[in-house]
Amino acid sequence: MNSPVSQILKQLITFDKSIVQPVYVQVAQQIVNAIQRGYLEKGSKLPGTRVFSQLLNVHRNTAVAIYEELASQGWVDIVANRGTFVLVPEESTAKIKATTQHLQQAYSYPKVAGFPFQKSFHLASTAQETTAKYSINDGKPDLRLHPVHQFSRWYSAAMKRKPLINKWNRTTALRPSVFSTQLCNYLNATRGFHINPHHLINTRSTEMSLYMVSQLLIKQDDLVLVGQLSNYAANMIFQEAGATMRTIPVDEEGLDVDYIKTHFVKKSIRCVYICAHRDYPTTVTLSAKRRLQLLQLAKAYGFAIIEDDYDYDFQFEGSAMLPMASADADGMVIYLGKLGQSLFPSFHTGFVVAPENFISEAKNYLQLLDKQGDLIQEQMLSELISEGEIYRLKKKNIITYKQRRDCLCQYLNYYFEGAVTWDIPLGGLALWLQFVNTISLVKLAEEAEKLDLFLPKTILYQDKTTCAIRFGFGHLNEDELEIVIKKLKRAYDNVLNS
Repeated sequence: MNSPVSQILKQLITFDKSIVQPVYVQVAQQIVNAIQRGYLEKGSKLPGTRVFSQLLNVHRNTAVAIYEELASQGWVDIVANRGTFVLVPEESTAKIKATTQHLQQAYSYPKVAGFPFQKSFHLASTAQETTAKYSINDGKPDLRLHPVHQFSRWYSAAMKRKPLINKWNRTTALRPSVFSTQLCNYLNATRGFHINPHHLINTRSTEMSLYMVSQLLIKQDDLVLVGQLSNYAANMIFQEAGATMRTIPVDEEGLDVDYIKTHFVKKSIRCVYICAHRDYPTTVTLSAKRRLQLLQLAKAYGFAIIEDDYDYDFQFEGSAMLPMASADADGMVIYLGKLGQSLFPSFHTGFVVAPENFISEAKNYLQLLDKQGDLIQEQMLSELISEGEIYRLKKKNIITYKQRRDCLCQYLNYYFEGAVTWDIPLGGLALWLQFVNTISLVKLAEEAEKLDLFLPKTILYQDKTTCAIRFGFGHLNEDELEIVIKKLKRAYDNVLNS
C-alpha cells in the first residue's frame, strides 16, 4: 500500500460513479495519462488487483477490468504469477517527460505550444471587457427588436421541411438553390441589380466575405487603397493577406478620387476598398460624380473596387443611392453586403456579388471553409423573402431607428451645444461626432467608464486633424440615449477640467 507506485496512483486517480462512463474506463484513462506523462515509467510494477481494489475502494472485479483494459490497449503487460508491469508502446502517443512536474499538474493542459507557429499581430483581438451597464458601439442594431416568438415558429417550420434532408444528402448542387434565387430577386428589387445566382455567393458574415475575397484577390505586397479613416476590421483582413496599404483623403463628397489619379500610376493598385453608400466611420456618401470617376479610373488603371455596403437597408429619408456595382458594366466591382440586419445575429447572412468567373472561384474556396453552410437558415430566409416578411420587418424597424436618431440629435443639441458638431445622416445607425475642443479620447473613455459608460477603443478616432467618435445609437432606446448622453457630457467636462 505504501509503495511509490501506489502513492502516485492514490494521488492521481479520481472517478465519479454517477456518470455514464464506467469506473474501470475512467481509471484506465487516468493511468494511461500517468504513463504518457512519465509519472509511471516503463517497467513499473502496478499493485496486485486485491491491493489495487482496496486502494481505490472498488470491487476487485473492477480492478481486474482496469488492468484488462490497459492490457488490451498495450499499456501494461500482465505476467502470470509475477504481476502487472507498465509498457510504453512504440506506436502510442509519445511519452511526455514529467520528471520535474508536480503531481498536481498531472491533468493540466499546456499553456504554451512546444512547436513554432506563425503569429499574426494583425489579427489580435480588439475586444475589450467591461462591467459598465451602458455602452456605445459603432452602429449595431437593437436585438430587443427581433421578433423572437415569430422566429421560433418560422425556424421550427423550416426544420420540418422534407426537402431539407435531400439537400443535406445531395453531394453536388445540380441547379441554384431556392435561397440563391430568392436573394437575387431581393437584391434586384432593392439595389437595382440585374444578376442571377451565378453572380452571387452567400457567406456567414460580411467579414467572412471580405476575408475570402482578399485571399482570392490579394498577393503579398499588393497595393490596397482605403479611406484615411477606415474600417478597422477590413484593415486587419487586408494586412493579414499581405497587402501594402495606403490611405486616401475623405471629404464631404467621400473618397478623393483625384488624389488617386495624381499619386498613383496605372497597374500599381490591386484594389480600392470603399463604403460608397455611407463611409465608415464618417457616414459621408460618395457623390455621384466621384462614383463615375472611380469606375472609369478602375477600368483605366486595372484595379478592382471592393464596395462594402454594410448598412444599405437602414435608409430613413429619401431613396438610397444605388450601389456602384449596379452600374458596373466592365466587371470591376466586388460588392459585399448583409441580409437580415434587423434580425438576431444568427439569422444574418453575408453575400458577395461579382462577375461570374470570380464567383465560381469563390465558391470553390467557400467549399473548403464552410461546405455545410446553414440550410435551415437559408430555408427560413427564402420563405421570409418570398412572403415579404424581411421587407415588412425592415420598414418597421426603420421607423424606430429614425426616432432614435432624431432623439439623439435633440439630446446632443441640449447637452453638448457648441461642444460637438455632426451632420445628420439620411440613414445608418451611427453619427460621426467631432469635438470642437481637442481632448484626449482615451481619457474621455476612462472617465466615462468611471460613470458606468463604456466607450470601446474601436469607435475612437484621434490624430493631428481628427478628434471624433463614431456614436452608434441603434442599440439604445430613447430613455437609454438620454442617460448615455448625460454620462458622456459629465465625462467630457471632467476631461476638460482636469
